Amino acid sequence: MRNFIRPMAATFLLAAACTAFGAGGGSMPSTGTMRSTPTLSPQEQAEVFYNDGVTLVEKADALSADAAHQDDPKKQQKLEGKTKNAYTGALKKFIRATGLNPSMHEAWNYVGYTNRKLGKYDAALAAYDRALTLKPGYPEAIEYRGHAYLGLNRLDDAKSAYLALFSSNRKLAAQLLAGMQTWVGEHRGNAAGVDGASLDSFASWVSERSAITRQTAGLTREGAGAAW
Repeated sequence: MRNFIRPMAATFLLAAACTAFGAGGGSMPSTGTMRSTPTLSPQEQAEVFYNDGVTLVEKADALSADAAHQDDPKKQQKLEGKTKNAYTGALKKFIRATGLNPSMHEAWNYVGYTNRKLGKYDAALAAYDRALTLKPGYPEAIEYRGHAYLGLNRLDDAKSAYLALFSSNRKLAAQLLAGMQTWVGEHRGNAAGVDGASLDSFASWVSERSAITRQTAGLTREGAGAAW
């Protein structure tokens, strides 16, 4: 499971708790003397929705992985339904977050992620583009957009996304390359709109990039660390 980036979350919640209950402990003040909880700013509300969305994404990803390993078709179908509901709920949270804070690039990135997981690739690409407009070169959005390109069979665009990551973030490049390998395996048995020549060419490219990655792994900081 991926570790998601969370914005700095809830110092304001701690401050609210201290205001309501007092720092020195003791009994709760009466209704007449209790201070009201401070109103959250739009940016703080956006962070709350964002973090709630991340929690739902983590749940959905876990359910999806569980469904993929199920041998019982009925259990798999049930888990897939729960997965869809979790992604849908997460998407709503991220949309709320971007409505409150339109400049939150992390939330736009997950608007793209959840749309992609729900099969809405065009909406996903629009959200990734927004995230990258707000933060040019944002590696997570580049990787996620690469997966969306694969979903749309836009193979040249997927290659470009990989090459951009390979020079800047080998870890995310490896994750996109793994997605490419999975895509090739799935389309070997069912081309699904991809002609044979294009599929063979892309499969060859993926194989070559995999070999290059293995050869150069020791030259990167991550590769050198792994060798130890």
